[in-house]
Amino acid sequence: VQLQASGGGSVRVGGSLTLSCTASQESYSMGWFRQAPGKERQFVAAIRWNDDKTYYQNSVQGRFTLSRDTSKIAIYLQMKNLKVEDTAVYYCSAGSSFYSPNEHFGQGTQVTVSS
Repeated sequence: VQLQASGGGSVRVGGSLTLSCTASQESYSMGWFRQAPGKERQFVAAIRWNDDKTYYQNSVQGRFTLSRDTSKIAIYLQMKNLKVEDTAVYYCSAGSSFYSPNEHFGQGTQVTVSS
């Protein structure tokens, strides 16, 4: 599975960004992970392809919304009320696990939130 992510950038605290990711083929689940400097990559959100069910890391619940477009094999991560601690490289992912679709990763896209 080839994944192409886009949409990162720099915003102020409280701002919004939307990340996009297109895939070369459908997977059971797609999602996003992120990696901050000096930290391990962590799960952010996932969406199950056949029924649109979503799952979020606690720290982004209520601020981030993950959606999909089946016609484009694409997912979108709307991020609102961004915090400094959301700063990281975000990686689109796909896999066979709904709670951690980590079998395939795309290139990262940087999200920087400043105060």
